[in-house]
Amino acid sequence: MISVEEAIEKRRSRRKFASDRDFVLEQISQLIWAAQGVTARQAGYGLRAAPSAGAFYPMELYLLSKDGMFHYLPDSHELETKETTDLRKELAAAALYQDFVAQATIDIIICAVYQRMTGKYGKRGVRYVDMEAGHIAQNIHLQAVAMGLGSVPVGAFDDERVKRLLSLPDTYEPIYIIPVGCAV
Repeated sequence: MISVEEAIEKRRSRRKFASDRDFVLEQISQLIWAAQGVTARQAGYGLRAAPSAGAFYPMELYLLSKDGMFHYLPDSHELETKETTDLRKELAAAALYQDFVAQATIDIIICAVYQRMTGKYGKRGVRYVDMEAGHIAQNIHLQAVAMGLGSVPVGAFDDERVKRLLSLPDTYEPIYIIPVGCAV
């Protein structure tokens, strides 16, 4: 394991991934836990790896791989299967044809449910949600570096196309796509 300082120093956007390398379940588990995993239990709910204003946790994470599409369930630390078709090429097309999105071993999509935060904080809640997305993304990137993997933040995509591809509920908004793989 490397230090936080070393992970920060080595963190760079990687857009070339080895297509012949797969992840083991433990690697996926660690990446998704670093994003939104429960780190402690308090007053009947789980505190998560990334901070959230008022502990409202407005984020929903989806993961695409060759095995399909999955929704992360933080309380049970499980991936719920939503689709068994590889959707990474379609996601790359929705991401303005950035081919590395399809070449990554996995793509983590961070989605926001703004109403979870704005119900308490009004318009300022939007800012809190966006800040939380940044915390989650940084956790994923630093965890990837610590595991010897590469990642890249992607914000350029067609929101509506991603929503349709993932069959997201109307209240879910895609914020970030983070391709992760063995960098070359």
